[in-house]
Amino acid sequence: MLEKPKKKDLTLDPENWDAMRQLGHRMIDDLFDYWENIRNEKIWKPIPQEVKEFLDQPIPEKGQNPEDVYREFKQNIFPYNKGNVHPRFFAWIQGTGTPLGVLADLLASGMNPNVAIGEHSAMYVDRQVVNWCKELMNFPSEASGILVSGGSMANITALTVARNSFRDEKIRTQGLKAASAQLVLYCSTETHSCIQKAAEIIGLGTAAVRKIGVNDHFEMKVEELEFQIQGDIEAGLLPFCIVGTSGTVNTGAIDPMDELLAVSRKYGLWFHVDGAYGALARLDPKYADRLKAIEEADSLAFDLHKWLYVPYEVGCTLIRDAKKHRDSFALTPNYLIQESRGLSGGLDSINNHGFELSRGFKALKIWMSLKEHGREKYAQMIAQNNRQAEYLADLVNMSPDLELMAPVSMSITCFRMIKPGYTENQLGELNRGILLRLQEEGIASPSSTILNGKYTLRIANVNQRTQMGDMDLLVREVLRIGSEIQ
Repeated sequence: MLEKPKKKDLTLDPENWDAMRQLGHRMIDDLFDYWENIRNEKIWKPIPQEVKEFLDQPIPEKGQNPEDVYREFKQNIFPYNKGNVHPRFFAWIQGTGTPLGVLADLLASGMNPNVAIGEHSAMYVDRQVVNWCKELMNFPSEASGILVSGGSMANITALTVARNSFRDEKIRTQGLKAASAQLVLYCSTETHSCIQKAAEIIGLGTAAVRKIGVNDHFEMKVEELEFQIQGDIEAGLLPFCIVGTSGTVNTGAIDPMDELLAVSRKYGLWFHVDGAYGALARLDPKYADRLKAIEEADSLAFDLHKWLYVPYEVGCTLIRDAKKHRDSFALTPNYLIQESRGLSGGLDSINNHGFELSRGFKALKIWMSLKEHGREKYAQMIAQNNRQAEYLADLVNMSPDLELMAPVSMSITCFRMIKPGYTENQLGELNRGILLRLQEEGIASPSSTILNGKYTLRIANVNQRTQMGDMDLLVREVLRIGSEIQ
């Protein structure tokens, strides 16, 4: 008979469950205090050099007491957050999250399922959330979809399906070298950079991406698009996909969706919509008609950590033809054989619809958030952000010292301060100084862009905590700081 080793088996569970429970309660209390009082806090703080040095130490050989670990977190990490939970965070396009969404992530992490395969509740929650996403976008119930990390992954997933299922090219099995001609993709000069990256990753190359010019509203020119398609066909190339953007990152511009859909049908091309930012704006009645063609797209990418305000990270890809979606990714090795019952039974593996096999339970925060608020309130919140952007534009237009730099579309307002006699270079430096002072003084966090060669302050608002008064404060502070900069 074997003698058991006398040494105690190791575990990573706490030795004192009550102490860990108390620490967990304190973490939750600290977070709730943070959210409740966030409006009174500076939006951003520079990270001191000593903190950067602390966060550059080598891996610890021995463990620490959890209380000490949390103390180090509160001292060196928590105070220097990015700030996108603050009501005046307007940089890039980044949502704020919600308390219940955070708690949902806590529950998801505690359950810790790999949501890819097997008969367990998370698989059914994931399926239900994808079905809800189809309802939000009025996609057919028989369409397919998958939750991913965000818009970039959502777009490359859709473009992979577009490439693999295009006509009878058999690209998944034979590769791009076997294609009858070079595949070509079309988007605008304002399209998000992830589209070009996706084209490079799936083997098309940068040269196969045709960037079509835009009009004064930064929307794709349809005549130029069709002229380019015809020229590529005559040159013996193979146009296969048009990417329309429902809300560009720069200005929130919406490409002419109905016309792009018509062109795609005319030439037998895949119509993909990058709606990472703006697809959910279809819930705002003001934009519903302009975004209606999304319902007819072959594929759609959109983020839920933007205008559904859930914590990072989660996006969604919807594919109209479920068979084409599955045929582009499905692969069942011996170690993933599915059974008719037991743990290996249940729904089709999510891995058959995307690249990832290891997937967290990201659906839970969407499920709980939609349960908490419902579609109607989200529609109201999105409309509120859009009206706040329009209000900001009105404030800009009322000030002789400010200039609107692009038409307001959805929730993005682009403007700058102007001073008589200043050159373009001087105006650029003036507005760069305003931007940096706003951030460094902890007042607000816009970002910047270049529009028509001019440095521009860019306010992108997908913030569930923003109030109209924040726009008044922003304009006051821009004018104050601008007057102080010589």
